[in-house]
Amino acid sequence: MSPHVLVLGGTTESRTLAADLSARPGFRVTTSLAGRVARPGALPGEVRTGGFGGAEGLAAWIRDRQVDAVVDATHPFAATITANAARAADSTGVPAVVLRRPGWQPGPGDRWHTVDSLAEAAALLPSLGRVVFLTTGRLGLASFAHVTDVRFVVRSVEQPDPPLPPLTDVVLARGPFTVSDEAQLLRRHRVDVLVTKDSGAAATAAKLTAAREAGLPVVLVRRPPLPPGVRTVPDVAGVLAWLGLGAAGAGGLAGAGGLAGGGVGTGGE
Repeated sequence: MSPHVLVLGGTTESRTLAADLSARPGFRVTTSLAGRVARPGALPGEVRTGGFGGAEGLAAWIRDRQVDAVVDATHPFAATITANAARAADSTGVPAVVLRRPGWQPGPGDRWHTVDSLAEAAALLPSLGRVVFLTTGRLGLASFAHVTDVRFVVRSVEQPDPPLPPLTDVVLARGPFTVSDEAQLLRRHRVDVLVTKDSGAAATAAKLTAAREAGLPVVLVRRPPLPPGVRTVPDVAGVLAWLGLGAAGAGGLAGAGGLAGGGVGTGGE
């Protein structure tokens, strides 16, 4: 039977991984999406959308679909699904790994204020500026809905649902965005502070460069901690190595040290 890998997706890395695995003969990959974007881009392999029903539901799905390995390639702030995946992998005995790209690091000239939550970010804003470029995602806007003395510029692929801050300008756009794009947005809306999460994504780092060049402060929300004992890798190459696979198109699985030979590990790093 073809080895079956479940990829918990939603990131650029998950899309790249699904494409690589789908290109391998005799290999089956299913990408699971949370369903928060109405029209996600096409994905190779099989795709499912929606929740599993907690850790128990995910464990049942893993058993029913005879999954051989789980790759959590969700967003670094998707703490609930990451916790559920860790519990499901533990209860089923199926090997699992978390693909977690490195976080952003400040450089010369950066004026970063690091906080642990969106609530802390909201409390800090009135002391930093009056026009905020808020890039924490649609689902986090409620944390700023009570802030009445700051104007927010919110960029989103889709129209965000309420509650929203009372002074909000919504910019509908889909990235990636260049540094020039971000600099123009900052100037056009007269932004004087940026709020973002530490996603670590290269595709969304241009806003940090634009803020640095404009001399603007940045409020950066730290990532939630990973569940104890999970194994992590920083990129797609790390996942492939964990699975015991070589370069794409290499003709299927590696030998006894790979997925087919049971060499994939579950321990933490």
